[in-house]
Amino acid sequence: MTKLRISIVEFLNTAPLVWGFTDGPLQSRYDLSFTVPSLCAEALRSGQADVAIIPAIEYQRMDGMVVLPEMAVAAKHEVRSILVLARKPIEQAKRIALDTNSRSSVALTRLLCKGLWRIAPEFIDAAPDASAMLAEADAALLIGDPALRIRLKVDALMAKVPDAKGCCGSDLASDKDDIPVPGVDTLFVYDVADEWRQMTGKPCVLAIWVGRRELITPEVVADFLASREYGLARIGEIAEAASLKLELPPRDLESYLRDNIDFSLDAANLEGLELYFRECAAAGLIPRARPIEFAPLPEPMRPALEPVRPALAERAGSTQGSR
Repeated sequence: MTKLRISIVEFLNTAPLVWGFTDGPLQSRYDLSFTVPSLCAEALRSGQADVAIIPAIEYQRMDGMVVLPEMAVAAKHEVRSILVLARKPIEQAKRIALDTNSRSSVALTRLLCKGLWRIAPEFIDAAPDASAMLAEADAALLIGDPALRIRLKVDALMAKVPDAKGCCGSDLASDKDDIPVPGVDTLFVYDVADEWRQMTGKPCVLAIWVGRRELITPEVVADFLASREYGLARIGEIAEAASLKLELPPRDLESYLRDNIDFSLDAANLEGLELYFRECAAAGLIPRARPIEFAPLPEPMRPALEPVRPALAERAGSTQGSR
């Protein structure tokens, strides 16, 4: 029997979702590959993968796909690994460099520019190198583990200099290893998920499991849910393993996974995701906000999602009727 092919984002914030596949009892059941978010989406679109953890916006750009229920990479408030870094207050930015590994966060940044920061900057695509990005632009969107590394350095500096008034940079660092972004004297840091929360009052859903409709059975969904539960029970173990790879303190990584990342697609997160889709459609980033089609849950778990689905269908119907 051919194994289903899973494309996985190689960032720490997906590790608990896949720990059962990579380090647990489901290790040999699926064919796993690892890459960056934008390429996970391309693998699914091109047929190189059957299931992928993809930037949320990409679900709206594909046909024949379903969302695996109850799972996501989301943030109720700060996420700490999706940052807009700026050399000046963001309201003064004329050019913003966008991380080429990102899709959802690029759309979020565009929405924030218009809806919260009230700016209309030039956008340029750039490889995820904060120093190089800020040499070419006033601000830069950076995602994933590189962003988390910078945020941890920023937090450490701000703890030492609490009166820095929201900005930090090489001028506050006594050691070159403590500099958040080399070559940048003054750095303003904006957490994209927290900025979204300020603008909308909703959580931010960054990535979701999406697969081909004909292949995602209740049994497959059960495996993905089991993998997540296996990982959530081993956050400390995941943080220790990531610490060796990323050369960052395990305590900080464990805090990030426990306190900043929400691995559910609960009712509040679904509301945030639907609002995100509607805002993207209104901004012309997707043709329209299609209703979310979920893969079927395993039979004993179906009642858990039933209170959510009618509300989603009702909102989707009223949204379509207003267009």
